[in-house]
Amino acid sequence: MRVVNAMANKTSKKSAKVAKKAAVKRVAAKPAKPRKVAPKSQSRKVAKPALLAGGNPQIAKADGDAPVQAYIAAMPGWKRDVGRRLDALIVRTVPGVRKAVKWNSPFYGLEGQGWFLGVHCFTKYVKVAFFRGASLRPVPPANPRARTRATSTSMRTTSSTKLNSPLG
Repeated sequence: MRVVNAMANKTSKKSAKVAKKAAVKRVAAKPAKPRKVAPKSQSRKVAKPALLAGGNPQIAKADGDAPVQAYIAAMPGWKRDVGRRLDALIVRTVPGVRKAVKWNSPFYGLEGQGWFLGVHCFTKYVKVAFFRGASLRPVPPANPRARTRATSTSMRTTSSTKLNSPLG
């Protein structure tokens, strides 16, 4: 039994020495240098929206002017100018217009009457869809490829298309 106790004492003395050495090393170690943190204005950069197929900006679904303006700002190249001019025309022409981004496209409508227009970017054109196009006055020409009279009308705007306002 004495042999076992002697072995246990040696082991416990050895463990105490190892623990003491580790503690001394921890105290003697230099404290870690504080990390440099960038100012908040630099560390929170706003990422540009991703462009989906055809250059359509990917904007989160939301109501209001801000998401529509974010969509327009993210439109690539000449399409951005078309979006700005179209938005200004709609705001000037339709008092109390309601705006939203749904399905990665801006929508324009009136409270209680639903949406009347949607915009979508494609590679070579911007699609402007009038959801109740058949009720427009004057009625737009029918699409020759359509088999029946559509209840919506859309037009394509390209970089050479001129957007003219009926108000000047």
